[in-house]
Amino acid sequence: MDEYEKLLERGHLKLPESVLHKERFEISKVIGHLQGNKTVISNFSQICSMFRRDQNHLLKYLQRELATPAYIDGPRLILGRKLSSSLINNKIERYAKQFVLCPECGKPDTQLVKEERVTLIKCSACGAKHPVKTKI
Repeated sequence: MDEYEKLLERGHLKLPESVLHKERFEISKVIGHLQGNKTVISNFSQICSMFRRDQNHLLKYLQRELATPAYIDGPRLILGRKLSSSLINNKIERYAKQFVLCPECGKPDTQLVKEERVTLIKCSACGAKHPVKTKI
């Protein structure tokens, strides 16, 4: 038994760092380009499906935070002005922290539930309920 534990420890030490500290939920970066005066985000529907949120909810949030008109064109999002990808990525990360990740356990297994006039974020993993601070 002692030799088994030594072999196990030696095998564990040889594993690369990326395998040991991999998160199961990583926010993907936006893929897009500028088209005239507009910014086109190509992977908008992929981001929404990863968050398990309605596209219109994230659309409203981005419109408010970026102060620009926007519309959904199939799997793409078209924003009404030129914006840097770092600014858009920053806003999407803030959206994930406010509306997707559980404040209690930090897992993305959540749902937005409306009880009376309050929108709550309900975690399927730990069962916690927290009110959403930002209103859309």
